[in-house]
Amino acid sequence: MDWRPWAQLALFIAMLAALTPPLGRYLTQVLAADGRTFLDPLVSPLERRLYRWLRLDQHQDQPWRQYAASLLAFTLVSTLFTYALLRLQQRLPLNPMGLGPISDHGAFNMAVSFATNTNWQSCSSETVLSYGSQMVGLALHNFVSAAAGIAVAAALARGLARQGTGTVGSFWVDLVRTTLYLLLPLSLVYALFLVAQGVPQNFAAYVQATPVDSLPGQAANGQVLAQGPMASQVAIKMLGTNGGGFTNANAAHPYENPTPLTNFVQTLSMLCIPSGLTYYLGQRVRHQRHGWSLWGAMLILFVVGLLVCWQAESGGNPRLTALGVDCSRGNMEGKEVRFGAFGSALFATVTTDASCGAVNAMHDSFTPVGGLAALFNIQTGEVIFGGVGSGLYGMVVFVVLAVFVAGLMVGRTPDYLGKKIEAREVKLAALVVLVTPLGVLAPTAWALSTTWGRSSLANAGPHGLTEVLYAFSSAVGNNGSSFAGLNAGTPEYDTLLGLAMLAGRFLVIVPVLALAGSLSRKKAVAATAGSLPVAGPTFVLLLLFTILIVGSLTFVPALTLGPIAEHYVMQGSLHTF
Repeated sequence: MDWRPWAQLALFIAMLAALTPPLGRYLTQVLAADGRTFLDPLVSPLERRLYRWLRLDQHQDQPWRQYAASLLAFTLVSTLFTYALLRLQQRLPLNPMGLGPISDHGAFNMAVSFATNTNWQSCSSETVLSYGSQMVGLALHNFVSAAAGIAVAAALARGLARQGTGTVGSFWVDLVRTTLYLLLPLSLVYALFLVAQGVPQNFAAYVQATPVDSLPGQAANGQVLAQGPMASQVAIKMLGTNGGGFTNANAAHPYENPTPLTNFVQTLSMLCIPSGLTYYLGQRVRHQRHGWSLWGAMLILFVVGLLVCWQAESGGNPRLTALGVDCSRGNMEGKEVRFGAFGSALFATVTTDASCGAVNAMHDSFTPVGGLAALFNIQTGEVIFGGVGSGLYGMVVFVVLAVFVAGLMVGRTPDYLGKKIEAREVKLAALVVLVTPLGVLAPTAWALSTTWGRSSLANAGPHGLTEVLYAFSSAVGNNGSSFAGLNAGTPEYDTLLGLAMLAGRFLVIVPVLALAGSLSRKKAVAATAGSLPVAGPTFVLLLLFTILIVGSLTFVPALTLGPIAEHYVMQGSLHTF
């Protein structure tokens, strides 16, 4: 048995655990309206100018409805701006390759995708997007959509911590402070590291390369190599769990991910802010063991998913073995040799846990069980660390359901951190949980029942079903990765997937903010002998069962017809259908 993957996994978990407390403490400073950080001398003058320009009082908190309205209005304006930018990029600067406009349905899909922190791309970025579109439109959303997710998590944490106020903070202050004090500084340092590792950061036109194995005197078919401001885009796509690649190959491209060190750092950076937010919650509600319990539940789901995916990819494909293909290194179809089965499985697990969507291997080429692990991670509702902000508030929703179930078992009104969980809170939590299965299964069934839906499939049978199921799971889960065998660049798929992204983002955020507002109005009650402890192994076990049974059981029939059936076909236990 090779010890190196196990050592890498141990190092990964150790570094994630070590980064969590300092990031959590820093987030506590950033997300306080008058919090002080070591960046204040440099950043606070700009922050004050922005407040004056926006005519904001940074100490004026908002009720949840006003907070939600501000978030929705900001998202609408920024989405329309990006749509216009993509449609008019041929007339704008920073377009050295003279690329034309994006189609109307493609621009809608891409603008919505980046506004919702999904970053799904139904086209090859480097062949259709100018540098201006990449930097001004998409990178802008990479920052502000990530900041918006963190803001919603902060609003929910304030709702748990406050008593009788009815306010959850100021969206504008949260947006500004998260961007200026957290995402921009981290991205700057990260981008410099990537440049030092060989990631391009320029505005040069694309270059024509000649293959090194061309014979003297023989005409060579050159290859066009993309250039551009990649390092800055890669930095925020990872830190903000955005995932949209500068190139179509994403983190499998040697420009975006050139070395084993960049691969490890990129994998770690996807989880560092979501992990730090669990510590932030513990600080905010003055119950650090609760924060660590949420972190522990997330870690258990992460490790189990990784082991399943790794084992499946390491075992190879018996159909290929029967054809004489060497599978001693595992299933290497669609993978970079430099990363191998473990490096690909780790990246795939992290990116689908983190709602990021960046990839260093093609998920469509994974074994059925390996692809199932990635798909299941998304379908849990992005709570296994999850996206920045969305992972925390998604997990808190499951905590509300878990304490409600515990209250039913003992016959008393449940409470969570001293706040009574009543009918309104349970209804809001149930509404959030219902968004994912309804948003995934209904359009999947519709697409597969239509000619336009089936005509985009590259595969028939269970794998074709999985391609469509993965696409809508990725859209509703705001993940952005795909089974690339599906041609999703059609008007129908672009439109339907865009609507699915909007539903997956805002039909969750609005009830979460309503939950925050409801909790902030409540007075805390003293814990009693019947109160459920929200820390420790028993609570973690209850939370895990709630996630698996309430959150994921709905998908079992679809998964049975898709990747599970395909697994038995691959093993020869079922005939191809």
